[in-house]
Amino acid sequence: MGAYKARIADKMLKDRLRSIGAVVIEGPKWCGKTTTAKEAAGSFLFMDDPSYGPQNLGMARIDPRRLLSGETPRLIDEWQLSPRLWDAVRFEVDQRGEVGQFILTGSSLPASLDEIHHSGAGRFAWLRMRPMSLYESLDSTGEVSLGSLFEGIEDVAGTNRLDIERLAFLTCRGGWPFASNLEEALALQPAYDYCAALAKSDISMSDGVRRFPELVRRFLRAYARNQGTQASLALIAEDAAAGEGGSFSLSTARSYLAALENTFAVEEMPAWNPNLRSKTAVRSSPTRYFADPSIATAALGLGPQDLLGDLRSFGFLFETLAVRDLRVYADALKGSVYHYRDKNGLECDAVVHLRNGCYGLVEIKLGGDSFFVEEGARDLNLLAEKIDTSRMKAPSFRMVLVGAGRYAYRRPDGIYVVPVGCLKD
Repeated sequence: MGAYKARIADKMLKDRLRSIGAVVIEGPKWCGKTTTAKEAAGSFLFMDDPSYGPQNLGMARIDPRRLLSGETPRLIDEWQLSPRLWDAVRFEVDQRGEVGQFILTGSSLPASLDEIHHSGAGRFAWLRMRPMSLYESLDSTGEVSLGSLFEGIEDVAGTNRLDIERLAFLTCRGGWPFASNLEEALALQPAYDYCAALAKSDISMSDGVRRFPELVRRFLRAYARNQGTQASLALIAEDAAAGEGGSFSLSTARSYLAALENTFAVEEMPAWNPNLRSKTAVRSSPTRYFADPSIATAALGLGPQDLLGDLRSFGFLFETLAVRDLRVYADALKGSVYHYRDKNGLECDAVVHLRNGCYGLVEIKLGGDSFFVEEGARDLNLLAEKIDTSRMKAPSFRMVLVGAGRYAYRRPDGIYVVPVGCLKD
């Protein structure tokens, strides 16, 4: 299917293996966890192998340590199928007293934690993988480094190769490694297959609760219609019930959302609460996001031409793509991504906050012309003025991250304008 495309997680995994006994890689199915783990692993154990799966599961119940023998790092794929392996790996790490012994990969959390008796603190490190960023799928030139913006680079330069039509295609294709190697006529199908698998089995297997596929599809569509907003779960439940001739209770919506989080299909963005000069009330509701924009487009049955015909909806879905990429790049910088919104309606689409307390403010705009850039710059400046820099650091940078803009540049007021097709970690 094509040569392995380097992932930003490659270096992160190697670094973690040099500092701890076992690394757990989590993320949605098909995002490349196993392939990335195999690049670093010395031996493999696939718990869902149809030829040996039943024997492996049986051995995991009888003598799990026998499954841990092999050249290190030993990869145990889909470990959550036998949660007893967790304590066995933890014990083996203690006995060996060496780093880099195991890599555990899983596309969901265990359905039950009853057989896990230790948190794994001090023995395990966690690594979150997501579908590919545009830089990883070779669709971004990578001429502008997010890390360099934190370092205070004076000038940036880059030329975006992505026009609005290509961006619509990439939003619908998503960052699935398998899809990135397909010809365009076929590359949109994997996202639909992913949603079908979620509805038919994956969401039920994540916690052992049987759910009707049609109800799952209704919830996915309702969630997709609220991408990039702070819509309440009650509103999403109401949306899922609308026009379908039945109810969708809040408790049902809660269980569906929890199951989608367990499968890493959903990754909601927490609110950022900075120190402000005024007593402005900051909203604490999370922002609703799928792990990849293609999950939303597939759930809604949308293709690239549909997005081009409805730029408002395209804007929300592009925001999901941009947030996915920012999260991938922020992870490499030991950072996290948050959202800001206050009672007066002032928003900041993304705040990239590093472990050392440095942070950058990001507004996301589909269009790259002066109107959208000015709008984003205004909000960035308004928020920056509110931050109490006597109690926390000033922002390292302010950036308008655009979709269709042609060039990356730094404005006279210091705000960076960067097309997503030029960005990397």
